[in-house]
Formats: sequence, structure tokens, C-alpha cells
Amino acid sequence: MLNNFSLKSVHLYSDFKAMKKSILFVCGSLNQTSIMHQISSHLSGYNHFFTPFYADGFLKKLSEASWLEFTILGERHRNNTEAYLRREGLAVDYGGRARDYDLVVTGTDTLVQKNIRGNRLILVQEGIMEAESFLYLLVKYLKLPRFLANTAATGLSDVYDVFCVASQGYRDLFIRKGVKPGKIAVTGIPNFDNIVSFYDNDFPYRDYVLVATSPLRETFRRDNRVKFIRQAREVADGRQMIFKLHPLEKLNRARREIERHAPGALVLSDGNTDHMIANCAELITQYSSVTFIGLSLGKKVHSLLDLDEMRSLLPLQNGGTSANKIARICEKVINMPLEELRGRRARQRYSQRAEWGSIDLL
Repeated sequence: MLNNFSLKSVHLYSDFKAMKKSILFVCGSLNQTSIMHQISSHLSGYNHFFTPFYADGFLKKLSEASWLEFTILGERHRNNTEAYLRREGLAVDYGGRARDYDLVVTGTDTLVQKNIRGNRLILVQEGIMEAESFLYLLVKYLKLPRFLANTAATGLSDVYDVFCVASQGYRDLFIRKGVKPGKIAVTGIPNFDNIVSFYDNDFPYRDYVLVATSPLRETFRRDNRVKFIRQAREVADGRQMIFKLHPLEKLNRARREIERHAPGALVLSDGNTDHMIANCAELITQYSSVTFIGLSLGKKVHSLLDLDEMRSLLPLQNGGTSANKIARICEKVINMPLEELRGRRARQRYSQRAEWGSIDLL
């Protein structure tokens, strides 16, 4: 079904846009897909094509066998992305197979597909990074596949030309991880750069305690869910509780646990989480980018993350201009002679200068 849609979309565009340069946007979660769409909206004059996240070789086979449902290669993420792209009328080229691209923009480099590795490539930070676990150390120092450490390994591929990050705090963090300073541009990131706008919403509830869960068990991490729910009840202390479940969770199991250990709580699996946070009195999270939203709005936040560290990493609040800033980088990269671009790559091996920073580029 998707291939037919993809080919139809590609052919519709190919005849009358053949002379324009083409950009492939690699999607994933709905957050990543929305980020890619926002960036593309500031790039007039180019052919835009989008693809759900995809894989090569062994990972592709695992995905097709439904063994990777807990990742952005899973069916739920793919279906959500396809629905979004259809709804927005965006051209799809599944796996970027229909043409050679002048530029690729992606939301993760924990897996970089073979057919885009030689392209001009821009990496955009999606959101919060996971903690540097023992597995992360194995990935970094033993060169194991980066996807094993999930988002903790973001930026370690070094195959991109520019890495657009959320804040100066994240720039410092990625440099500590080993990312070349000359490849980083502090742009802010779409969906996290105009957080005060979330107050303008029609979510009908106010002044409750919001509990935003994470799919820890689904991604093979430890989660004492019963203890977590009971601790959330203690924080709520009789106030209305709303649980917002992560899309990757086993929803029926999560609902049963909440009904048993937090009777009377409202449980939601859909809806705009950002608006829910804006209307809440307190936010309880596990490991989630929604921590940024709560802290930026001045909410009292309870999290398994180090909140002092999170405050130092908060994304730039630039009034929603991050997508435009990233698009300007895209334009510079796509129009730069390849020899000059690769020359920059060579210089960045040792450079400490922010070659893609605000003075140089934005």
C-alpha cells in the first residue's frame, strides 16, 4: 500500500520539478515527523520528499518480522507517520529509493541508512537524550552498533555535515561525548522552542497532577510501575490525577495497573501532551522530553531525570524560529560546492570553532 502511494507521489512531482534540487526528510516518531515538516516549510524552491524511518539488512528483516515494535521502526510509528504525511499532502519516497538526493535531513544518527551515507547530511536533535548507561559505554568504546544505546548515542556517527542542537548546554554535552565542535549549530529545535504557546489550548481540565509515563518495559528497561503509581498518588495527595500513557506502551496493561493502584484517575492514551502540561498544577514524569516542557513553563516537576542537569540543557526559546534557522543551514549546505563542504569536514577533525554558529551562518 505504501509503495503504491510512494511511487504515485514521486511521479507526480518528478515531471514538473525535475530541475530543482531535492531534499529527503527522514521521519520516525510523530515528533520527528513534525520537526521535518516544519523545516521543509521554510525551504521553498526545492523538491521535498519524506520517508518513514527505515533500515537495511538484518535490522530491516527484524522490522519486517515485527521484532522492533518498541522502536521507530515499529508498525505504530510507521502508520502514524504515513497518516501524517497523507493528511498534510506531503510527497513520500519510501526509503529514499526513487532518486538521488542533494541533501538529507534526519532526526537520528543512531542508525544511518546505507543509501544516504554519502549524501550531504544534516542531523537535527529530536528531544531529550537518554542517560549514558553501561551499554552506552560499550557502544562508544567498543564501537558496537549505536542503536543499542538508543538516543544516548546521538551524534556519535560523525557522518553528518551539521548537527543542529537544542541549546548551548546540549552543545557542551555533545562535545563532551566526542562530537566535533565545528559540526554543531545551536539552533533550538522545533516543537520545543515556543513553549509558552502551549497555554493557548482547549484541553478541558485544569489544576490536576499530570503523570506522563515512559515505555521502559517495552524497551527492555527496569520499571517498577506499581511503585511509580503509588508515589504519584502521594504527590497528588487527593487532587485529580491524569495519566498520559506513552504511545509505545502496552495500553491495556497500563490501564489495569492504574485502575487498581490509582482508582479514580483519568487515563488518556491520545491527545496533546504539551497542552496537558500547560494546564496542570504539577508534572510527574519518568524519562521523557516532556520534562523540558514542564520546567520551561515553571511547573513543579518530579522526574527520574536529574532536574538540575535538565535545567542546564533547556532548549532555546526563540519564538518558534528554530525550523527557519535549520532551513537556512540546509540551504547553505545544499548549495555549497562538495569540495568545500568536504574540506570543512576535514578541518572539523580538530577545530574547536563553531563553524556553523550564529555569526558564521545564521
